[in-house]
Amino acid sequence: MRQWQAVHPGLDTGPMEIIGRINRCAALLQQAEDAPLRRAGLSRPEFDLLGALRRTGHELTPGELARETFSSGAAVTKRLKQLTERGLVERRGDSRDRRVVHLRLTDAGRELVDGILPAQLTYETAVLSGLDGPEQGELAALLGELLGQLEGRLGALRS
Repeated sequence: MRQWQAVHPGLDTGPMEIIGRINRCAALLQQAEDAPLRRAGLSRPEFDLLGALRRTGHELTPGELARETFSSGAAVTKRLKQLTERGLVERRGDSRDRRVVHLRLTDAGRELVDGILPAQLTYETAVLSGLDGPEQGELAALLGELLGQLEGRLGALRS
């Protein structure tokens, strides 16, 4: 930011500083590759799909899963194919509309998610260990507020 201030002293680079740090954190977290998930042969996006099915506790359509995980329909379709082939997710056709598919975890999928979750949470706790409890709460609240604003604003722009 000092370099930008030297080149353009009149510009407020504060927003760039925040966005840049968020992007850098995301890149570092992606590079770490979520060790417990990797050991289980899962990517973070695959775990997010399995987790969405587990935490909602009911069947979801591919479109609902895409919205729940902020993924594109094509990405969800590709991941679901792999997870279905591994026996972690099963598909059920809709009795009223043959175009609709309902998805749910198999017993193996549920066992995998439930087995990985404690190790993944331990890993994520270690990642955030440099921040104390109140700092983590404050960060979560601020990011939640930003996320809510972005979802509303960007969703309106897409409409």
